[in-house]
Amino acid sequence: MLFGLSLAWTAFGAEKATKDECVAKSKEAAKLFNEKGQDAAIKAINDKQGPFVWKDTYVFMVDFDGKMLAHPMSPALIGKNVLDMKDKGEPGKLLFKDFAEVAKSKGEGWVDYMWMNPGDPKPRKKVTYVYRVPGKNAYVGAGIYE
Repeated sequence: MLFGLSLAWTAFGAEKATKDECVAKSKEAAKLFNEKGQDAAIKAINDKQGPFVWKDTYVFMVDFDGKMLAHPMSPALIGKNVLDMKDKGEPGKLLFKDFAEVAKSKGEGWVDYMWMNPGDPKPRKKVTYVYRVPGKNAYVGAGIYE
């Protein structure tokens, strides 16, 4: 699976996404969910050539039960419960539980953690913006490596 992620990342250009873009794209995905429905949002988010994959990042969608609904770069995760996925630098930290907690309690926010960036020998700091889809049992997110 990591090999596949590495190959997928090589398709991205050298240009780096910004925090502002992560916020804007996440909110755009949530708006699509509310206007066109969950299926339309999932289809758009999973499209590697679509508007939710840009520069060196992408939007993903998870429901509050922990089920990955959409992930354009790692389709093997779709339909799986990701609540037990751990931070790569702090093994006890359950990052998707942190994502869900921020989205549920605050509606939106940033979560810092360590994650493997394809091509790097060790985990790097990553920050991910999460946004609760208004009125729905799901959140979207997008992150960048610092």
